[in-house]
Amino acid sequence: MKLNRPLILASSSPRRQYLMREAGFEFTIEKPDVEEIFPAELPHHQVAKYIAAIKAEYFRPQIHNEVIITADTVVILKNNILNKPRDRDEAINMLTSLSGNTHVVMTGVCIVSKEKEETFDETTEVTFEKLSLSDIELYIERFKPYDKAGAYGAQDGLAEGYNPCSSEEIAFLKDIGREDLIDQSFSKKEFEPRIRVIKKISGSYFNVMGLPIRKVYSHLKSWER
Repeated sequence: MKLNRPLILASSSPRRQYLMREAGFEFTIEKPDVEEIFPAELPHHQVAKYIAAIKAEYFRPQIHNEVIITADTVVILKNNILNKPRDRDEAINMLTSLSGNTHVVMTGVCIVSKEKEETFDETTEVTFEKLSLSDIELYIERFKPYDKAGAYGAQDGLAEGYNPCSSEEIAFLKDIGREDLIDQSFSKKEFEPRIRVIKKISGSYFNVMGLPIRKVYSHLKSWER
């Protein structure tokens, strides 16, 4: 889908850029210069949308005819938000806490133009396998997940042959003629032996990657005019 006005993806995330590009969007990339902080009293389920809106607000004075997309992803485990790890030790601690547990991934998205603004989010539950310390250390060594909330990437820890996409996402990919994106979106046999980090995904897989592209596509349809 091509909009009849310039589209800007305000994100340096290669995964968000990849999903937007593979869904057929043409866009330029800009990064908002904002601090990703939020009030301590803000409920956890509102944080992702709150930060996405802050990022969008940064661009508001600069908007002419453009449509801006901002996003933020948070990992929530037992009412605690896991941010991007600052170093190897923090990454080990995060993955240790996620091991054998189910957590929530929320991505907030804000679409803004001079005329209007839409903010929405997506929630996915992810269950981890029980990981040994050696598994965790090997995973960090291989994938260096320091730019990822929760210290992991969904595409890097799936069992071989496991289709992580929800039925809604599969139907969406069929509708836009991109069923091949299922296989392209997660790693196969780049490394041996494989480290199966994720046991189960309930909900949107692409949301865990960093952008609920099905919802984004649906919302952007109304911005074509």
